[in-house]
Amino acid sequence: VSQVRKDEIGPAWLKPLLKASYFHTCALHADSNKSECNMYCLDCMGTALCSYCLIKHKDHRLVQIRRSSYHNVVRVNEIQRYIDISCIQTYIINSAKIVFLNERPQPRPGKGVTNTCEICARSLLDSFRFCSLGCKLNGIRRGDEELTFAVKAKTNQGFEYSDESSTTPKKKQRRDDRVMFGFRHLNIEEGTTNSDGEEEEEEEEAANLHMIYSMSPDTPPIYNHRNSSRRKGIPHRAPF
Repeated sequence: VSQVRKDEIGPAWLKPLLKASYFHTCALHADSNKSECNMYCLDCMGTALCSYCLIKHKDHRLVQIRRSSYHNVVRVNEIQRYIDISCIQTYIINSAKIVFLNERPQPRPGKGVTNTCEICARSLLDSFRFCSLGCKLNGIRRGDEELTFAVKAKTNQGFEYSDESSTTPKKKQRRDDRVMFGFRHLNIEEGTTNSDGEEEEEEEEAANLHMIYSMSPDTPPIYNHRNSSRRKGIPHRAPF
């Protein structure tokens, strides 16, 4: 890979973000509550931060790291402001779309799997090539010039389109994702289930969403004919 290509692999903060250690107690605020280090500053590119450290990073670019099935993830709406995450499979967990930070090797893909991550062989939907930010980074390092982390510009129509290059505006896409998640009880987008298993709160969220959409405004109200013919109040006889 040429030196120019190496400079285009990704932003300087990406590799430190992926390698940082998270969810340990902050050494500076160990005696305080909520001192777990789950934030990262893209401008300082240091170690993970706790909520008390953020006062020193005012106006900096910050992202919050979360956990899913013992793996680090970041929400799509936070990270896609700074890098292009196309070709990376996204997941829906607790009604939020996320991407995994690092690879999650899968020695034996499930039956009927036709597509896997090009780096770690994780089972994927057919429209994706990588399972995480780290795997896409390694894909770029191999010299694939079609891949980039450069963020695409917004369209002239005023809509910012999704990371899968869809022609559907974000507002409508989010509603479609929620409908899909609610009716099918899924926690992975576009029709497959999470191979790591669903958590109880995800199942509860799915059930709640199913109830909400099953009571949509398009459903006509129940009409009780017996009640409709019943007179209100106590009947009074007309005077003689």
